[in-house]
Amino acid sequence: MRFIVFDLEATCDENHPGFDNEIIEIGAVQFEDKVRIGTFDSFIKPKVNPILTPFCKKLTSITQQDVDRADSFPTVLKKFLEWTGNHAVFCSWGFYDKKQMIKDCTRYGLNYNFIYNHISLKHQFHKVHIAHPVPSRGVGMEAALRMLNLPLIGTHHRGIDDAENIAKIFLKYYDSWIV
Repeated sequence: MRFIVFDLEATCDENHPGFDNEIIEIGAVQFEDKVRIGTFDSFIKPKVNPILTPFCKKLTSITQQDVDRADSFPTVLKKFLEWTGNHAVFCSWGFYDKKQMIKDCTRYGLNYNFIYNHISLKHQFHKVHIAHPVPSRGVGMEAALRMLNLPLIGTHHRGIDDAENIAKIFLKYYDSWIV
C-alpha cells in the first residue's frame, strides 16, 4: 500500500482570523508499506495574498523570493499527483492539511477526490498511544515527537521538515494505524 505523509504550509496572518490562507509549500514523504520511496517538496506562488506577511515569513521561514519564484498551485499539484501515483493513502497531522487542500483545489476548479483517502495521524496517535494520557484535542506534532523521544529535525513549520518528522511517527506506529 502506498502512503503519502505530507504537510502543507499556507499564507497566514497573526491578527486576522478571517485571513484567506493559500498553500505555499507541499512537503511529502512517500512509502510503499514501510519502505521509504522518496520525497517531494515544492513552494507555490500564492494568488489571493501574493505578499507574505511578516508573521508568515517568521513562522515558516519561507521567503518572499521562495514563493515569487515558484509555480502556481495547479502546476505544483499536477507534479505532486504525478509523483504520488494512483491509489495512495494521504496522511497528515490532523485534518487541517486535507481541508486546506480541498479549499485550494476548489479555488482553482481542480478535482480533489484524491484527498478523501486520508488518515489523520494526529487522531490515530491519540487512539493508539496508551503509554501517556493524550489531551482530547490531541497533541501537536512536536509534542508527539517528545513523547516518543524522537528528535525534531529541520525547521518546524516547513512542509518538508514537518513531513519528515511526521513520517518518523508514522513508521513508529505503522502496524497500529487504522486504515
